[in-house]
Amino acid sequence: MPAIAPKPAALDTLPASAAALRTFLRIADAWQLDPDASATLLGVPRSTLYRWKKDGPPAPLPRDTLERLSLIFGIYKALQVLLPEPERADAWLRRPNTAPLFSGSPALDRLLSGMTSDLYVVRAYLDAQRGGWT
Repeated sequence: MPAIAPKPAALDTLPASAAALRTFLRIADAWQLDPDASATLLGVPRSTLYRWKKDGPPAPLPRDTLERLSLIFGIYKALQVLLPEPERADAWLRRPNTAPLFSGSPALDRLLSGMTSDLYVVRAYLDAQRGGWT
């Protein structure tokens, strides 16, 4: 009889939300983001981010926030693959970029537009640079 694969953990649970938030905060620290930039990336008010940081999320994170986190995690991973030196990977977001997508501005400027679609575009760009989505 074939083995039954374990059921994947639900992403819309409080423990998964808390873990995702902790991971995001470590990435935000590595990227040297201030609270306003961190809140913008998550699409939440700064006061909400402060409360989540202090007490953890009181309920599973909203679907939009989970989507943003997934894109941010993908951006982080792609940068780590493309630029294996952590300092270079983390600094890439702040360096001027001549790719047409960025028009000479740092990628972080695009990410901080507040639009989920810009997170997606940057993730797709980085994944294309490394040869595909994973």
